[in-house]
Amino acid sequence: MDFVMMGYGYYGYYIDFTYLLVIIGAVICLLASAGVKSTMNKYHKERIMSGITGVDCARRILDNEGLYYVQVSITDKGDHYNPSDNTVYLSSGNFHGSSITAVSVAAHECGHAIQHAQEYAPLNIRSALVPVVNIGTSLSWPIIILGIILSYNQTLIQIGIWAFALAVLFQLVTLPVEFNASRRAVAKLEQFGIVTSEENKGSKKVLRAAAFTYVAAAASTILQLLRLILLFGGRRRD
Repeated sequence: MDFVMMGYGYYGYYIDFTYLLVIIGAVICLLASAGVKSTMNKYHKERIMSGITGVDCARRILDNEGLYYVQVSITDKGDHYNPSDNTVYLSSGNFHGSSITAVSVAAHECGHAIQHAQEYAPLNIRSALVPVVNIGTSLSWPIIILGIILSYNQTLIQIGIWAFALAVLFQLVTLPVEFNASRRAVAKLEQFGIVTSEENKGSKKVLRAAAFTYVAAAASTILQLLRLILLFGGRRRD
């Protein structure tokens, strides 16, 4: 009998060592989350000399880029830029705050607005992938399970694995989008006199910590895909 699992235990029970990949991915994400939270909390306490708030920071960057039509609003759903309504959404703390964290986050989201206006290719690709990825990731496991039920039908299993691979593609495309937005943010903060060169060092740390969460998410998704391949890719359990 050809067992898919990676090891055996006593009395015929198997041990799925591929769970280590899931654990490693989870640990990476937890470390990234803890790192960004710690860094943002630290620089949230450091008020910038200009006293400019997050909303004023966003408005200054957008107006200087000619994006007068882009709105800046408060949200309780996390800081983000929504291209469908051309709005930069900031949490209350970052909207009203005048800390290094507040202006860094605001500038980053404005970076996405600038990308959208300039039709930045990776952003367009990511936006186009969203509906496909949502469908693919929601159907991947049901398809794989159906393939297992139907006597390990490799066609269905492979389709399920490829559907999950779309999530990996999405994460990889997200990386240049986020890194580019952060680079734009760092440049605009100093260019438009929002922060000093010394304060911008803190901005870089905030944005670097935030960027690592996307790297961690990509790594975790890749490890999950690898686990699927090890478990089911090209194998058949008799």
